[in-house]
Amino acid sequence: MTTNNVQPARGTRDFLPADVRRREYVIGVVRDVYERYGFEPLETPAFENIETLLGKYGEEGNKLIFKILKRGEHEGSGEADLALRYDLTVPLARVIAQYQNELPKFFKRYQIQPVWRADRPARGRFREFYQCDIDAIGSTSPVVEAELLGAVADVMTRLGFQDFVVRLNHRRLLSAILERSGLPRVQHGEALIAIDKLDKLDRDQVTLDMVARGIDRQTAIRCLDAFTHPRTSDNSALLESLETSLSTHGEGAQVVSEVKELLQLCETTAAAGRIRLDLSLARGLSYYTGAIMEVAVPDLAGSLGGGGRYDNLIGMFLGRDVPACGFSLGLERIIVVMTERKMFPDSVEHGAVDVMVTLWNDKSRADALALAADFRRAGLRVEVYPEADKLGKQFKYASSRNVPFVAIVGDDERARGEVTIKDLRTGGQLSTPRTEAAAHVSRLVSLSNSSNLSNLSNVSNSHSND
Repeated sequence: MTTNNVQPARGTRDFLPADVRRREYVIGVVRDVYERYGFEPLETPAFENIETLLGKYGEEGNKLIFKILKRGEHEGSGEADLALRYDLTVPLARVIAQYQNELPKFFKRYQIQPVWRADRPARGRFREFYQCDIDAIGSTSPVVEAELLGAVADVMTRLGFQDFVVRLNHRRLLSAILERSGLPRVQHGEALIAIDKLDKLDRDQVTLDMVARGIDRQTAIRCLDAFTHPRTSDNSALLESLETSLSTHGEGAQVVSEVKELLQLCETTAAAGRIRLDLSLARGLSYYTGAIMEVAVPDLAGSLGGGGRYDNLIGMFLGRDVPACGFSLGLERIIVVMTERKMFPDSVEHGAVDVMVTLWNDKSRADALALAADFRRAGLRVEVYPEADKLGKQFKYASSRNVPFVAIVGDDERARGEVTIKDLRTGGQLSTPRTEAAAHVSRLVSLSNSSNLSNLSNVSNSHSND
């Protein structure tokens, strides 16, 4: 008998209950923070017309788009007319162009949906993954960037990250440095694709990549000399150095002033003290036009999210430029780091059931279901053990499901009109009138959620060894 391959497709994952709880927890925090900053929800289709996506991400991005072959009479032609969305930004640009007359002057949206990339899977990198995006459309003010960075910092802090930094750079600053290094503007795009790999490859490898892209070796070395400043938290020293080196470059001097203003604005937000000006940050996507940023933690290669200003992208669909800036958090990478660091609350890690109702015998099925209904009306999350079994086995099952409390209604309890509640964490148990059982368990769950173990007394141990 042939055994079918039961593994999911490479670069994708199944999400078991514990995985889903972690994802929903992170998404809940992200959504709450984004809405506090005035962003509204948006969703777009999983696939787009292929011409919508091609040419928007640069050479590297085009190679990673999952194309959908034509169907019907065109099947077998090898041609594609659709593609799975690569990110949430290009679909947003299409939406802005389509609904421009129905959206407010300053449109702020958040979008939490999966995207697909034909990338090589690695730790924290998948071919199917969720992005958590915020974008602000319609203003060139640096207040937009400051608000985005504040929101991202708020999310990271709420999730429990204490060691994150936000790397900041500017595309026009990169161009000014490249020009000062003697690189012709026509080669800037190729250079930035290579420089964007500095956090993954060593300097010699990046130099070889630049040469392979047709850039003179000595020019490549000069460029990398300009970009590989030691990383430091002293933004002011780096700004002073840039002001000196770009003093004769008109646009360069102007953009240094803009970066300085943005850093000052960020000091009034939740991102205060988190921003690190980093000249090696390039971000490979070709649509960025201004400030670019990434959020990172020390023990993960790459970033937990990134974004920037893209004032020309919407114009590709609309025919006129519309200022825009956005940031995308990588849900999967955040979850990987939080899981490894054990950052999730116990309520997330330990299951979604507050109390399990035991089944004493087959005749008590209806009574067990009725008690469960009482508990659920009180807002509790309840599981009913489906079979009459020894209590020891039922307790063991509840423990395996991380259920903190078990409700027992045996013949004695039924005769007295009571329910015995057992705390599986302490081993204690007590009996309470049936009419008060739901309120009593609710109080215990509330105490449990506030990390206070209930002081259940061993009033009755009559069932503990059954």
